[in-house]
Amino acid sequence: MKDLLQTESTAWVCSVPVATVWTAPEKVRPIDADGIAENPNINKWLQEMSRDDTQDLVDGNRIQTQLLYGEPVLIDEVVDGWAKIIALWQPCQKDERGYPGWVPMSQLQEVETLAELGYARVMHDKAQLWTEEFHPLTVVPFNTMLPIKGLGDFVRLQTPDGNALIMKDAVEIVATHNQSSQATGLDIAALGASFLDLPYLWAGMSSYGFDCSGFTYNLMKASGVIISRDAVDQAVEGTEIDQHDESSWHIGDLLFFAYEEGKGKLHHVGVYYGNGLMLHSPTPGKSVEIIELAGTKHEVELCAVRRFMEKEDHE
Repeated sequence: MKDLLQTESTAWVCSVPVATVWTAPEKVRPIDADGIAENPNINKWLQEMSRDDTQDLVDGNRIQTQLLYGEPVLIDEVVDGWAKIIALWQPCQKDERGYPGWVPMSQLQEVETLAELGYARVMHDKAQLWTEEFHPLTVVPFNTMLPIKGLGDFVRLQTPDGNALIMKDAVEIVATHNQSSQATGLDIAALGASFLDLPYLWAGMSSYGFDCSGFTYNLMKASGVIISRDAVDQAVEGTEIDQHDESSWHIGDLLFFAYEEGKGKLHHVGVYYGNGLMLHSPTPGKSVEIIELAGTKHEVELCAVRRFMEKEDHE
């Protein structure tokens, strides 16, 4: 096997706009061909799946999470064109190094380690990358973070496809991958509402589709706070808020839910939107929505409220 031990001067990164991380290579179905291609077509993959196909991603334990363009990974081994990876920016209890799973080797690229000038974080739903000759390169989703090589009217970036340019107003410049401008709970709620009607995708981590904890992870990431990837881990992070005292909840707090009226297995997370409302990415077949908690199963299944942003709004 090719020696894939990373040196200090190089890193392996996701080389496609969105790479799906699979539980195991044999979990891939024929209908998933567009998702695992060297140049994947995420829209086509999602559009061709039936409701049963998308539900099977959950029931069949097929996919774990997703990577965004330029996101770094560790490679533990390569088997038959598949890399067993660790997603370094996605903390979880499954592995202390990051989120584990399998990705086609064709969707990874080795690049020079570069972070001296910080990162550009994509703030728009999608953004166009250009070659240095101003030819269209690729479209990258919200929260893509790429190392900066130079600043000007366009930001020059290091990408898996070489140097590239992006419009300055499409990105936020940050010092590290886990830094951002000081956001508030109100900012988080407003950002989350910009994704209303985006279809749910199990294990989704991009603006092509989020699952419930992928949604909350990305809202926090955009606010400079890296939390765990999965809801069960997120529920013990941040600051504990009294779940029985709704008057103490702030807009932007995360609400967690468990079966058996809050005493069983944790299964969902959403964002408190104020006035008894929740913003969340619900379940396969549904889309990001705002709901009233009162009178729903969520009202009785609430098991934790956690705060990650100390300020509720701009004072």
